[in-house]
Parts: sequence; structure tokens; C-alpha cells
Amino acid sequence: MHPLVARDRASIWHPFTPLKGSPYVLPVRSAKGSQLILETGHSLIDAISSWWVNLHGHSHPAIAQAVADQAAHLEHVIFAGFTHEPAVKLAENLLSILPDNQDYIFYSDNGSTATEVAMKMAFQYWHNKDQQRTRIIAMEGAYHGDTFGAMSVGDRGPFTRPFDHHLFDVSFIPFPERGQEDAVIDRFREIVRTGEVAAFIFEPLVQGASGMRMYDALTLDTLLRLAHDQGVLCIADEVFTGFGRTGTLFASDQLTVKPDLMCLSKGLTGGTLPMGITTCTAAVREPFDTNELLKTFFHGHSFTANPIACAAANASFDLLMADLCQKQISNLCAYQQQKREQLSRYKAAREVRQLGTILAIELETSTDTGYVNEARHKLYPWFIDRGVLIRPLGNVIYTVPPYCITTEELDKVYVVIRELLEGYQG
Repeated sequence: MHPLVARDRASIWHPFTPLKGSPYVLPVRSAKGSQLILETGHSLIDAISSWWVNLHGHSHPAIAQAVADQAAHLEHVIFAGFTHEPAVKLAENLLSILPDNQDYIFYSDNGSTATEVAMKMAFQYWHNKDQQRTRIIAMEGAYHGDTFGAMSVGDRGPFTRPFDHHLFDVSFIPFPERGQEDAVIDRFREIVRTGEVAAFIFEPLVQGASGMRMYDALTLDTLLRLAHDQGVLCIADEVFTGFGRTGTLFASDQLTVKPDLMCLSKGLTGGTLPMGITTCTAAVREPFDTNELLKTFFHGHSFTANPIACAAANASFDLLMADLCQKQISNLCAYQQQKREQLSRYKAAREVRQLGTILAIELETSTDTGYVNEARHKLYPWFIDRGVLIRPLGNVIYTVPPYCITTEELDKVYVVIRELLEGYQG
């Protein structure tokens, strides 16, 4: 056992990791581009952008320099009653690329809190208008984070069971599987017509944690239109899908009907520092714009709009909008589409799904599909042993690479995936 691993085991509790029966954690010494360099000297291709956060490659010099420069003259200041250039600039940058109906930025510190903020805004919106709307609609299979509000609107299952009695009631609609869209729409229409619904929260076009499940924009547009017809606020959780992952800057760009609120995190700072953002329309903010103290949105975090995180996000924004990155995204989308067509021919692949830079392979299995499928425990170390970081979602393997990944690195990743598919026994 590497000495760093031994020290880790003596003092650290890792996320989403059983305390017994899990392989040792891997000690990372450094990272550059798409490569993770271990203390052993071995390297891994980061094919999942380190939990989907890394856009431009690890240790990008432009982001590193922005962080160093900002830390040298303002590391943090309370954001209640103060402001600073990095926060204002970031808000202006984001509003310039978000859907046109988004008008305001509210800062928090991660994806879960971004969704918490959005739901609290939606509930208080109706409270401030003296209207009793207390229901929220979410999709079965959803994942919106691990805090209590986020868990409430997420899929109920083994992970949430210890907390189920503490979660608030939610009206879940089925995931709009191909061929089942009309039934989902009918159920949604029935719920929103009750006049009790405050908001509808959804992952646009792709449900990430439930296995990269994908659905079409036409169905989502229909749901949003029905919601707006009844005054229901629509919350797009773009924590994963934002900043180019689906081929457009935001998945909502592929919709005709735009959400009222949006949640951003993960790629926001290029994967360098934690930050969350909730955006909203002027109409959502209007009931809070009053001299009545008790209609204030009493929500905040100690590190709200941290200047160093804002500086990293502004540097990431500049990289994202540059011609080079836009070309990288376009090339990666085309590459993934080509791989979808090729990999669909394998018998071991029950379904191959692809949208933009995201590709997922659902493997044939004799047991239940989903995150708790035992295949994950064999597949994860199998890929690690071959120099590739792929963290399966049960029996679903997927790639969501950094945009800077080279064709040679991608080719190596898919050589390993093909090797798996050719020998996979289910």
C-alpha cells in the first residue's frame, strides 16, 4: 500500500464509497490536460472529466494564472452588502450566453445548493404573491443533489431510504421513454391543472446519474408549455448539461420554450474551484423587489461569490467562448456520434446513447439495471488497470471527456471499451 493511501485510510471518509470491500483509493500526484499522473508514475486518461467538471483539461495555465492573480489581492469578502469586479464580470459574461429570458444571477457554492436556491425561490415566489402553491413536479430517475431539498426531488431508492421520512412530498412523472411520451404528457397535464403546483424541476434532455438517459426536446417543450399555461415556474438543472456538454452551450438552447430558472455548477469554473449559480427571469425576481423585509430572500453561503472562484469561472468562460474550444466541442460531438454508430453493433450493448459530447453504453445484464447493478464493481477496476478512468453508473459505461482530449487519447479509450464489449459476459 502506498504511504499516502495508508494515511488517507487512517483519516478520510470518501464520497459514494463503501467503507469495506472497495479498492484502495488511487494517489494522484499531478494532472495535465486529460491525464492524471499517479504517485506510482502510472497515468490515467480522465474520460469522465473528474465527475463531469473539467472542461479544458487539468491544470490549465490560464485558469491557474487567474486564480493566482486574484488570490494575491482579494481572496474573499462577505457578499451581503459588498460586491467586486470578478462577480459582476462573471454575471455579465453568463447573461451574455444564457437564454435571453434569464436576467439575474444568484451565487452559491455547488450544484446541490444551486437547486436548493431555485426551489426556495420558486416556493417563496408564490408565498410573496400570497398564493398557496406548494407542490413541485420532478421526473422519476432524477438526480438533483444530496442535500435534503435536492434529495426530495430526486429518485427515491436505496440511497435515499434512510431519509425518506424527512423528504417533502413531490409529484413524480415517469421518465419520457421513447414511445411513452404521450402518457407522460397526459399525466403532467393532469397535475399542473390542479392549480397547486409551484414549480417543475428537470434535467434537460439528459438524466446524468441515472445512467445518461436521454429524451427528446419536443417532449420537454410540450411539458414546459403546459406548465407555463398554468403559471408553473420551470427549473432547468443544467449542473451537468451546461457549458457545451450537449453540443450547445446549454441544453436549454435546444428548446423552444425556455425555463424560468436555471441551475449551474460543475463546469462553471472549468473544474477548478467549487461554485454554484442559480439564474432567473425578471418576473421571478419581481415579488421579492419590495420594501417589505419579510419578502426578502433570506438565503446565503459564507463563500457566496468567492472572488477566486469567480476569477476561475471568468477564465474558463474566455476559454469556452474562444474559437479553439468551440471547434474542440464540435469535433468531439462528431467523434462521439461516430462511435455511437460503431458500438451499437456489439451484442453486449443493449443500447448506445449519445448527445453532443456525451456517449453512454448500457450493457446487457441478467440482473436489474441501474446504479446499484453489481457490474460497476468489476468494470471500474477493469478500466483503471488499462489506464482509463471510467466510473460506470451500474451497468452503464459512459465517456464525458474534457474538450481538450486528443484524438489519440480518445482512440485509446475506445480501444479499451471495444475490448470490454468483445469479451463481456453480462
